[in-house]
Amino acid sequence: MEFVNPAHVSPISATRENLRRLVVLRYFVLAALGVALVIEALVWNMQMPLQPVAAALAFLGLLNVAAHISLRMGRPVSDAGFFGYLLGDVAGLTALLYFAGGSTNPLISLYLLPLMIAATILPARYNWSVAGLAVACYSLLLFWYEPLGEHQHHGEGATQFNLHVLGMWATFVLSAGLIAHFVASMAQSLRERDRLLARAREEALRNERIVALGTLAAGAAHELGTPLATMTILADDMAQRYAGEPGMRDDAAEMQVQIANCKSIISSLADSAGAARGESGRAQPADSFLDEVLAKWLLMRPAVGVECRWSDATPAPSIIVEQTLSQAVINLFNNAADASPATVEILGRSEADRVVIEIKDRGPGLSAEVARRAGEAFFSTKAAAGLGIGLFLANATVERFGGTVRIVNREGGGACTQISLPILARPGAA
Repeated sequence: MEFVNPAHVSPISATRENLRRLVVLRYFVLAALGVALVIEALVWNMQMPLQPVAAALAFLGLLNVAAHISLRMGRPVSDAGFFGYLLGDVAGLTALLYFAGGSTNPLISLYLLPLMIAATILPARYNWSVAGLAVACYSLLLFWYEPLGEHQHHGEGATQFNLHVLGMWATFVLSAGLIAHFVASMAQSLRERDRLLARAREEALRNERIVALGTLAAGAAHELGTPLATMTILADDMAQRYAGEPGMRDDAAEMQVQIANCKSIISSLADSAGAARGESGRAQPADSFLDEVLAKWLLMRPAVGVECRWSDATPAPSIIVEQTLSQAVINLFNNAADASPATVEILGRSEADRVVIEIKDRGPGLSAEVARRAGEAFFSTKAAAGLGIGLFLANATVERFGGTVRIVNREGGGACTQISLPILARPGAA
């Protein structure tokens, strides 16, 4: 899962996308306006001043070209800038309608378009400003406008009125279609932004938990140092005292090995707590990394039956590794061993630009509830024996290295945990 920075999910980025849609919408409306005015002049014999009308259309066209160039140059677009473009649309439309019959022109309904756009994507103060300007311009055009002259003969009044009604219907149909399309596009853009914001908040919360757990791990490593030192002294004393008793001597030796493992784990916690980036790791062949982690794990779980193999030709491609990644893989090994102590299969291979490690067990598998909540912090299927952070930390760590963790049920019972990691370099690559 790729990390999403909340700073990159901003209203400005959404406004740029909306301005791109507005530019396309304007080109369509300008073409429709040109066709409508030609029909009014040639078909309906409406006389209008061509130069002012052409100047108004040219203003709207230049405004749209300027917005298009701004988008192509990658300039940021703020809410205020988008508001300015809408004001230009209202002003240009008002000038056009003033010379084309004012409120008697069926195209007067086009005032709805900038108002609808502002209501959809801009804050309330900009929305009401556009609404107030549109209402004011419409009101002025009721009284001040250049009337459309027409060549009308006796008995043609009803026909001209019907044509006017037909024009208003056509404008309404056009406006309804554009509004429906634009609102749907805006809503989709807003839903996508909300999805990214929710994902960013989830990632931020998870990272806060990881930092807190890292701090607790460092504190625990420090606090456990003294008890382990005491246990080491006692184990060494027992080994010397019962050197002549095979049973006690073996128990003391096993105790010394396990204490050494505990010390190694705590040292790793102390060294790795606070490590934040996978780039601090080193390159290692994937098969060598898998063998190294497996050997370390078998010291802690010697009774588990394990079958491990690398299915590709060696040497294997290299990946970035680090102590935290080793511990994450060990956590996943432990989950499989807890579910199926008798047998655990570990398979490694490379696929295109990824290395895949599969950990298969024959345990009870995943219930619907476990499949839904797997990977949540402090959710565990091990009752009091589990803290519920192993899979959570493993998943977070693997994702830091650009990988993914996926768990699915196996046919015939059990579960398969699939770790996918990006390949750093293939053998022999320059």
